[in-house]
Parts: sequence; C-alpha cells; structure tokens
Amino acid sequence: MNNEATRREVLKDTGKFILLSGAARVALQTMRGEPVVEPDKYKMAEHWWGMTIDIDKCIGCGNCVKACAAENDVPEGFFRTWVERYYVPDADLDSPQVDSPNGGFNGFPEINRPVNAKTFFVPKLCNHCAHSPCVQACPVGATFESPDGVVLVDQKYCIGCRYCVQACPYGCRYLDPRKNVVDKCTLCYHRITKGLTTACAEACPTGARKLADLKNPNDPVHEFLRDNHVEVLKPHLATGAKVFYKDMDEAVR
Repeated sequence: MNNEATRREVLKDTGKFILLSGAARVALQTMRGEPVVEPDKYKMAEHWWGMTIDIDKCIGCGNCVKACAAENDVPEGFFRTWVERYYVPDADLDSPQVDSPNGGFNGFPEINRPVNAKTFFVPKLCNHCAHSPCVQACPVGATFESPDGVVLVDQKYCIGCRYCVQACPYGCRYLDPRKNVVDKCTLCYHRITKGLTTACAEACPTGARKLADLKNPNDPVHEFLRDNHVEVLKPHLATGAKVFYKDMDEAVR
C-alpha cells in the first residue's frame, strides 16, 4: 500500500459514523441537539484548524484531560493534552516552578504561596504545526499533515521508531504501550469533521479552550487574534504552531 493510499484510509476511518440512512442520521442528530453535518459533505480544503487558549480563564480543574482520555481511549499515565501549573516566586521569571500531577487529570493540590508570588495554569497539547518537525522526522510517512491543517498519525503504517517523539519540541507525543505505535492529540478529528468541537473544549467549564477554524471568516478566532496579545509556544522554532495563547506569561516554557 502506498503512502497516499494509507493517508486517505486514515482520513476516511476518522470520519466513520453510525451506519444509518441519511434521514435517520439527521433525525438522530437533531434529537441529540448536535449540528447536522453530513460526513460526506465535509470539505477539508475549506478548513484550517487550530485552537485558542485563554490562560487567565484556566482554573486547573482537569476536566479537559479527563474528557480527552475518555473520548480517545488514552492509556493511563499518558496524555494527549495535559495542564501545567506555574508557580513564580517573587515574580522571578527565570526560576518558575512547574508541576503537573498526573497531567492535571485530578486537578491540583493547594500550595502555600507568598502574597507577591504568582500562580497560573497552562493547558498544553499538540500544536498542529504548519511546518511540523515530527512530519519531517518520520522515516515512513506515518505522520502527516491533513489538507485542513491537522497533524495525524497513520497507526497502521507507524513502525514505533519514536523519531517523531524525539523531534517534537513540545513533548506532545507518546508511544502507546498497548499497540507499540505513536499517539497524540488529533484535535478530535473524528468529531470536528462532523461539525462538533473537541472533547476538551466541550468539557472546559470556563471556555478557556476553543477550537478555531482559521479559514472561516466568521470564526471568533479572528477577533481573538486581533484584539488580544497572543503568542505561541517556542516561537523561535518557527514551526507554524496553531495553538494560540492569550497573555502567556514570560515564564512559560
């Protein structure tokens, strides 16, 4: 099987849905209050996906981590998304203390901190880079960029060499011990191609995380980028990261 055929198969697999007649499927979606989007009408060329994160709104509850694990069958002890807590004593940006107990899955324990110290939470996930180092590192083309801007892994083609894991500068990939293949955040591709948002964004109680379609002129992402101070992680690497953070502290690594 050639590389392109494999990629097409992965994209097709992520779009599989319950096999109902068109009318029955629409009726079921309507009853559930879900957006009525026919899978065969999704056009990849019309979308360019990313995510926005408002750090000030993140409360470190861990709901996003739990929702992601449940939605994507993430093995225990591994994470497609996780939350880090930054503790900056005396506003010393050069010496932040960072913890992420179990990826923030169960939230964070209270800590005693001086009045002038700063504490905040930073959700992290695959940045779905437009110029992905992981894609370049994969020797068999198992890691690839979809036409709508999502970095995916063809697990049927992955040989588990971990080159992409080492190449990712954000630490967003892991080797699934059950299948011995690489896994990572897919922006819930099986959901967004049906008109749904990601599991993590849906579960966030404060709206700190939002799926963004950069090709959609009506998407709130454009206002978010225009009206706020927005940065990406490790901008000096020029990876074309598409997870945009509002008011990200200088202490964030």
